Amino acid sequence: MERHDPPPLLKPGEPANGRNATGLAAPPMGSTAPQSPTTGESGLTGVQQAQKDLADHFLACSKLGRYLTVEDGSRFVITDDFRATGIIPAASAVAAIYSKDFLVAQAALLPLSEGAQKMAPRQREKYERLFALIEEEALSDTVKASAQAIRAAHFRAAEIRAIEAELGDKLSPARLRYREFLGVVKKLMDRKVTAGPFLDEFRAFTQDVAGRLDFGIYSFCLDRLFGSVRVPMKVKKLLVLEILKYPPLIRRELLTNILAFPGQAQDLLEFVKYMVETELGKTAAIEIELLEAFKLRRLTVDDIEGSLAAGGVA
Repeated sequence: MERHDPPPLLKPGEPANGRNATGLAAPPMGSTAPQSPTTGESGLTGVQQAQKDLADHFLACSKLGRYLTVEDGSRFVITDDFRATGIIPAASAVAAIYSKDFLVAQAALLPLSEGAQKMAPRQREKYERLFALIEEEALSDTVKASAQAIRAAHFRAAEIRAIEAELGDKLSPARLRYREFLGVVKKLMDRKVTAGPFLDEFRAFTQDVAGRLDFGIYSFCLDRLFGSVRVPMKVKKLLVLEILKYPPLIRRELLTNILAFPGQAQDLLEFVKYMVETELGKTAAIEIELLEAFKLRRLTVDDIEGSLAAGGVA
């Protein structure tokens, strides 16, 4: 049996709980921290420890070649997370370097640069070195260029505002397109559009937002489709066939999201596993199986690294 139907589909910026929530009202990163901070043996308060764990978690994500998630694994990080307060510089720096989503990496860079404006010259030297490291190590060429420009401009507010504006220009049209697509999803749930036209719209939506919308929001949209009992099983299976064509990293995240989604229909789980085994080959099947086990907390990062090394999986 499938789980109960989820709440109505959300627009970016609306409150959300559960996997891949969107917007500033979503559970904050590091939300596993206790309400009343207490000091442990390490000398860190509970909140500080949770924040430290978030930076470590981002490093663990990079080890697994994953998109960044929040520390409890409930959703992917989105650009809006870095407009909120309370994210320590270490976590933002790791996100800027290692995020597979270049828009999220770019967003993570901005609070670091804003903080540097208020520092004394000696303190700012540390940020100069940090931005030099980001220039060298970031996965995104866009982030490397932004880090170089900010450092060259000595963290001037005008340069930072220009980068913020550029990021906003990339996000706004895609988010408007996302809201438009939600209207089509509602028609599907109300049986006002059939599988064929919906699949055409889904392909167009994917094409329009590719590289211009937070991966976390795109993933959230798919989670709501695969988790709803109002979406026909035929449509879900057709969407799985579409996902099989995606680049390996994106495909792996989305397929394991389906497999790890609470209360997922057994018919859909069996279909996904069968298609993975028959269409993607042994190596991809192992990677997906291991990441599913990690998301379900049956394996640790160390367990997966050992399994991949033993199996010869890169």
